[in-house]
Amino acid sequence: MSGEENELATVAELSKRRGFFFQSVEAYGGVAGFFTYGPQGADLKRNIEDAWRDRFLTREGHMEISAPDVMPEPVFESSGHLDGFDDMIVDCPECGESHRADHLVEDHPDSEYEDAEALGIERVAELIAELDVACPACEAPLAGEPVDEFNLMFETDIGPGSSQPGYLRPETAQGIFVEFPRLKEYARGKLPFGVGQVGKAWRNEIAPRRGLIRVREFTQAELEHFIDPETDEPPLGDVADVELPLYSAAAQDAADGDIETLTVREAVDEGIVASEWIAYYLGVARDWYDGIGVDMDRFRYRQHLPGERAHYAVDCWDAEVEIGGDWIEATGFASRGDYDLSNHAAGSGEEFTVFKQYDEPKTVERPTVDPDMSTLGPEFGGEAGAVADALADLAARDPGAFEEETVTVEVDGESYEVATDVANFAVETVTEAGEHVTPHVIEPSFGIGRLFYTTLAHSLRTDEVDGEERTYLELPAELAPTFACVAPLVSNEPAIVDRAESVREELRAAGFDVAYDESGSIGRRYRRQDEVGTPVCVTVDHETVECDEFDAATVTLRDRDTTAQARVAVDDLTAHLTALRAGTDFADLLDRDGVHSV
Repeated sequence: MSGEENELATVAELSKRRGFFFQSVEAYGGVAGFFTYGPQGADLKRNIEDAWRDRFLTREGHMEISAPDVMPEPVFESSGHLDGFDDMIVDCPECGESHRADHLVEDHPDSEYEDAEALGIERVAELIAELDVACPACEAPLAGEPVDEFNLMFETDIGPGSSQPGYLRPETAQGIFVEFPRLKEYARGKLPFGVGQVGKAWRNEIAPRRGLIRVREFTQAELEHFIDPETDEPPLGDVADVELPLYSAAAQDAADGDIETLTVREAVDEGIVASEWIAYYLGVARDWYDGIGVDMDRFRYRQHLPGERAHYAVDCWDAEVEIGGDWIEATGFASRGDYDLSNHAAGSGEEFTVFKQYDEPKTVERPTVDPDMSTLGPEFGGEAGAVADALADLAARDPGAFEEETVTVEVDGESYEVATDVANFAVETVTEAGEHVTPHVIEPSFGIGRLFYTTLAHSLRTDEVDGEERTYLELPAELAPTFACVAPLVSNEPAIVDRAESVREELRAAGFDVAYDESGSIGRRYRRQDEVGTPVCVTVDHETVECDEFDAATVTLRDRDTTAQARVAVDDLTAHLTALRAGTDFADLLDRDGVHSV
């Protein structure tokens, strides 16, 4: 087993044994692409979500909502997911197994393609033949088998029968976009403003694989930042000096292209990152990733190539992490333009704009039409209203078209010729207090499960303690599922056990997530806590209970990362743990009054 495969196997084994995550419904044979987060994993996942909320919502001043997982079909017609949310599928002619075609090309040992999805269906089919790709399940050749598109959305019915089809959302973003007409009211109609959401998303993956990396149910943390593209600018100075490891599209196309480290300011000035808003969030996120334990030597920002860019994205960068020898997307940063709001406006007939008031009223010339419906009605019948709307659109877009005796408009692909005098074209002088603006959207979209997996893989450590190999998770203190474990040195002396239980309750009352362990030797108990990333162990021993009225009771604190130990007063324990949770180094704790090393 290679080092990369060994990392994935170690994470999977540790996660199952210690309760981070495991295959769901194993009693019934399991279902690919679904995982259950165990007691340790649920806490770690929630802590990552809370850290995201703190940085990208609270500190940025954004709102949060929680929208339904199921939405009706028209939402996804307007969003483009019904037509454009597909992966490439190829079926084995022998065993009938379905495979993700572009992944088969990428995984072939003779392939030079890291992102075959960008090549398109026809080229992927050609490569399957050129590389003699075989079915991973039965080894049957796949050359010549059709490569088709497969829509990834889970379909369902809303209510009895099938009168109202719906879908499980493939991203949380649409729940924000469809509520924009109301959300803008909560923002008092002022741009820019942001709305975030943490919740489940669902994709019927063809071939789930590699643990939490490609699954069918997952958690997203998405922010939709609505801006006026002409006037709103990000506080770029706040992150101007943050260094970004950038793997641009140009570098990917070059034979010797590689990651280039630039500050946010340099990346914008040199045009590597075209959008200042995208650059701003790349800078904010880079420091946040570091804070949740992502190894910055195994991290990069990769720009999407034109062929792989999502249907809505004007520009897109992925935050990628290296796990098991492969680069995995953890976050997408997209400039979605006005695609979503414009499409939902057209699909719903509602207003998805914000009224932008001018500093002073403006007098402008406005082309208008006032079609004579008594003429249009008899001539065009049921299409008369649509023809009138098309005339109004044309007047706003191309007033010069009305200089001839007739004007032609299109409705649903059909051309209609209207006499100019019937259209009643005119240019009016009007005074306007403002205008309706369709906001553009900047979207950082985080995959919580992949970040969870990254945090585990990147924090996994081994060393040797007392002649034995030790495995531990060097998780940031604020993310650790359990912050401290209280342990009586021995479990057969009631005075020590009672005091240990009292310390545990005092720490829980003070707001600490505390475990309690009295099983086995103290060394084994330390190892168990190290393996789940508990930063501190608190040991109650004979010295704790045997102090007289003139001596303060003390306990032993043990640091996870260094295994260093210190003796501290029980009365000061809460203050010391508070400092450690806030980021104080254990070595610095030893410099405090009343603390001495053991």
